[in-house]
Amino acid sequence: MPEVSSQSINLNVHVKGEGFPILCLHGHPGLGRSMSVFTNHLSHRFLTLAPDLRGYGNSRAQFDFMMTDHLIDLEALLDRFQIDRCLVLGWSLGGILAMELALKLPKRVSGMILIATAARPRGSHPPISWEDNLYTGIASLINRVVPGWQWNIDTFGKRSLYRYLIQQHTPQAYEYLAFEAMSAYLQTSAAATRALNLALKSGYNRLPDLEKIQCPCLVMAGAGDRHITMESSRETAQHLKNSQWQCYPNTAHLFPWEISQQVLRDIDGWIQINPQVLT
Repeated sequence: MPEVSSQSINLNVHVKGEGFPILCLHGHPGLGRSMSVFTNHLSHRFLTLAPDLRGYGNSRAQFDFMMTDHLIDLEALLDRFQIDRCLVLGWSLGGILAMELALKLPKRVSGMILIATAARPRGSHPPISWEDNLYTGIASLINRVVPGWQWNIDTFGKRSLYRYLIQQHTPQAYEYLAFEAMSAYLQTSAAATRALNLALKSGYNRLPDLEKIQCPCLVMAGAGDRHITMESSRETAQHLKNSQWQCYPNTAHLFPWEISQQVLRDIDGWIQINPQVLT
């Protein structure tokens, strides 16, 4: 059996701005830097902390670990920055960890912004063919060299696995894929993948526990999400006592990179009508 860690590690964290703290948690694969679509905007008014989770980016994992170890690391991070209370924004896996953190440390989580995530995650992704992988590889390599090139988007991108991650194949979305998604993919460890797969295979389901979460929550989803379906995100919103639901048509799992300005406006609006999340 692989050795399993039970001690916190010192997470690499990207810190921007000042003010009330917002903890921004990335998905799988992911990096703290891949949360820049949020931190670049929110850091004008708030202190944003976007860690590389254990096994991702520069937060190296020496041994195999379990998903619960992420919570140990995040609690240690809050202690390191002397943060008693924060708003937590989580995308995909990061949203699952946000809910887990709110259940474990309710007094330290003032509110949650849950993006493309679910307490009982379900997907509808079709089987992947060799052509899918081929076109994805070609599209990714060309996009890395010439980000957002329309010819590449039309010729390879729309025929690749990107068609399940986004629905609006815009140059902006492909620029995010070039500068943030590829680095995140390359810097995600096998240990992180194993930890996530183990949790999913065990039938992860936190719906019965969501009634314990009292803080305000904003739940956002892309209508065409195949990785964590819109229906499973909506189910999560329905089980949270104090939640606002927002679903975006013609978008998928990476919708913050498809319609970033609209998403940021909606986050700003939710914070404005829920000022208690900043106390």
